[in-house]
Amino acid sequence: MPSKKRHKTTSHSRSKSSNKKKTRRSRKKRVDHQLFWPLVILVFVIWVLYRYLFSFSVLFDELIGKALFFAFPVLIYINVTNWSKIIDTFSPTKFRRGLLVGLGVGGIFGFAAVILSMLGDSGLVVPTPYYQADYFAWEFFLAILTGFFETFFFFSFIQLVIEDRYRSWSAWRQVSLVALIFLLFHLPNLIINFSGTAIIWQMILLFSLAYGEALFFKREQNAYMLVLIQAIWGMVLLLYF
Repeated sequence: MPSKKRHKTTSHSRSKSSNKKKTRRSRKKRVDHQLFWPLVILVFVIWVLYRYLFSFSVLFDELIGKALFFAFPVLIYINVTNWSKIIDTFSPTKFRRGLLVGLGVGGIFGFAAVILSMLGDSGLVVPTPYYQADYFAWEFFLAILTGFFETFFFFSFIQLVIEDRYRSWSAWRQVSLVALIFLLFHLPNLIINFSGTAIIWQMILLFSLAYGEALFFKREQNAYMLVLIQAIWGMVLLLYF
């Protein structure tokens, strides 16, 4: 028959282990994301006003503008919620695979854009040694900046929050919402720079890009991959659209 002392020790150890489990559960407590929609709507309004009221250089837009309107709000969100999952998408361990997959998928997306250009134009694509141009490195640098800030905002932030907040939703609903938000943020630029049916074509292209990127991101959660995909896509749009 066990002694009372041993019984007390056993019950004490059980209570300690249960307290540890409760502590772990509290640490893994889900973020309620109450700040998410107000922040996204606020950024959208400010971004639209910025696009319509100001006209700066492309470098300013891609480096300063998007850093202020896309990156800074996300950093505030991370600081307030302490949700590290956003930063994890840029983990160094994902770098190599992200670049390799991004290069392959970006090439496929670019090829699809060229085919769409053929269907919407004269059906003729003229080969251009664009990579030999003096300004190629500069344009690609701007494309990388665009890819980085937009990946950080639309996918590392918006998509992950949507997936976490609306877990009961199907994958296509989550991805469709992400693609729609991506398109809405790009509408001001489309309206300023295009007209007529060209706007419709650009909307189809942007929604298709965002939808495809969101699908890949849902599986990989690798930001490097999307940065490269979007950079390659941007260079193709610069050439053919």
